[in-house]
Amino acid sequence: MTVQISGWGRYPLVETELLIPHLPAEAISMAGAAEAWIARGNGRAYGDASIGSRQTLEARALNRIRAFNATTGFVTVEAGLLLGELISVMLPRGFFPFVVPGTQYVTVGGALASDVHGKNHHGEGGFGDHVDSFVLATPATGPIRVSRTEHPELFAATVGGMGLTGLVLEVTLKLRRVETGWIRQQTYVADNLSQALRALEASNASTYSVAWIDCLAKGLHTGRSLIFVGEHASADEVANGRQRQRFPLPSEKRLSVPFDLPGLALNSYSMRAFNELYFRAGSRKAAVPQLVPLEPYFFPLDGLKNWNRIYGRNGFVQHQCVIPEDQAETVLASLLDRITAQGNASFLAVLKKLGAGSGLLSFPLPGYTLALDFAVRPGLFAFLADLDRLIAEAGGRLYLAKDARQSRSMFEAGYGHLTQFRSIKKSIDETGRIRSHLSERLGI
Repeated sequence: MTVQISGWGRYPLVETELLIPHLPAEAISMAGAAEAWIARGNGRAYGDASIGSRQTLEARALNRIRAFNATTGFVTVEAGLLLGELISVMLPRGFFPFVVPGTQYVTVGGALASDVHGKNHHGEGGFGDHVDSFVLATPATGPIRVSRTEHPELFAATVGGMGLTGLVLEVTLKLRRVETGWIRQQTYVADNLSQALRALEASNASTYSVAWIDCLAKGLHTGRSLIFVGEHASADEVANGRQRQRFPLPSEKRLSVPFDLPGLALNSYSMRAFNELYFRAGSRKAAVPQLVPLEPYFFPLDGLKNWNRIYGRNGFVQHQCVIPEDQAETVLASLLDRITAQGNASFLAVLKKLGAGSGLLSFPLPGYTLALDFAVRPGLFAFLADLDRLIAEAGGRLYLAKDARQSRSMFEAGYGHLTQFRSIKKSIDETGRIRSHLSERLGI
């Protein structure tokens, strides 16, 4: 079946032959017969990473929980299982993934392939750091079990490898014990970027920390932020508060964006007004800690269905960079100055502290990451290329799971283990059958 698909950003829109297996054996057979393919989970990579050069193998139907050990916290699941589906089963039992990204609608296989990071990367690493092993089918080997001791080179290449080492069939990962489904959140206010970075540094011992940043604030208030620091709430905290359920049920009623908004809906004026209201509302909550359900704390945008339509029918791109810690304040200030002057409003602006990545193509490095969304408009890509130059000069890089347009030279400058990755990929895929639009664009 030939269809046109895109990533979550709805750019680019690409024609591909869609393969939809329903059982692992069927998936292996389809992958073995395909000519130039990539596996795809729920399509939440923003750009062209999960779109095959010719065929795209949609693994979403492979979504079974295979085994769970309540003593050790290890769970084995098929790669097409959504994190939200895993959470809905395991949270009432007192377990939660160690690492979740900003949406629960990603598959476990996609989380592994992107080595997703959350609000706790500074202290607990990325998704791959909590994976024990996985079953991987490569063109050279067929299905094999891979871990840090079994085929360790494939483990390092697959974690963050954007699906380019083969088809992940199942994953065994460790879950965290939690007493409740609540987060104790403390909000801090930063009047500028320097204060925001100091606040994130001061919260280094906290489990979770993230900053919402007003990327349109100017002058002395450039980079003003709200910093949200969180810890898993205890059963006693929930019992002593107004909350009655230790594990609150997921929200059923969600707002939806029913159609593509017109291009004029998002502009510097509307976004300045939104940012001002959001900043003031957050500032009022900074006085005392609050108990917040896990869902809105970790996945705030999941409460708005089809929010990617906000940017209009041409779609949007997310520009997520990481800057080494010693240059972060200077470079981030320059980026924000350019964004403010250019006026292309970002609906989402997130600042986090990261540690080192664990895979050969993992995005994180010790420093700070800034994620911004931009509607696709004339002149945007030239503007982003300008930002890229600042990032590359500082030794930073862009996140492959969010990328739809970076240049090959930008990519090669940022990923120092690329030669090693290419060598490993060649050893298990000599004829280059595993190919995505992203890998062809960047020459991976």
